Amino acid sequence: MTDRYAYPEPFYAPGWTPPRPRTDGVAVASLVTGVLGLGPVALVLGLVGLRRTRPGAPGRRGGRGFAVAGVALGAAGTLAWAALVALGVGTALASRPLPADVAEPVDARAVQLVPGNCVEDLPADGRVDRVRVVPCTDPHAAQVVSAYAFEAGAAWPGPAEASARVQASCALTEDERAAGLQMLAWAPTERSWAGGDRTGLCLAVPPAPVTGSLLDGSAAPA
Repeated sequence: MTDRYAYPEPFYAPGWTPPRPRTDGVAVASLVTGVLGLGPVALVLGLVGLRRTRPGAPGRRGGRGFAVAGVALGAAGTLAWAALVALGVGTALASRPLPADVAEPVDARAVQLVPGNCVEDLPADGRVDRVRVVPCTDPHAAQVVSAYAFEAGAAWPGPAEASARVQASCALTEDERAAGLQMLAWAPTERSWAGGDRTGLCLAVPPAPVTGSLLDGSAAPA
């Protein structure tokens, strides 16, 4: 028999829990773009996501961890993009053709030479990378007098054939031979060809250093 005066069995109810905030879409987008390698985009979205998910922000949103990860990936990606751009600019500058007669001595890559350039000293036989180009009024050992253009879409012909084609274009007149001039042919290497180099160079080499230009007849013994 139940005692009607006994205390009733207590019941328990869980405490009230506020609903979980919805995840911020911008924060998620920053993480996704960071993973995809879109550094600057991820960085901007991540910073916006941090602002939108900060404590006390209106509209209470979750996903702050996504925003932090997006900022980290975005910063790393932005640095990588900046390095690639700097490398591209440096490569473009390093292959930009020189003026025909430079105003002051400059160390240049062989692919930058054009007809008219005067070379201070000839490098040893073999692959030519960098040379010292000087104003033609300075003493110099050789001058680029002409260029041979390979076909733009041609396949690499091999070192012997490339050299032979350039050499065939480097002709001397009887008067030039009589003056003791020799002709030197520089052809693209397989490596420079792969980088887009399609130009061979003909360099006139006098028997001794000269000043002035061989192209306009002003050359004289130095």
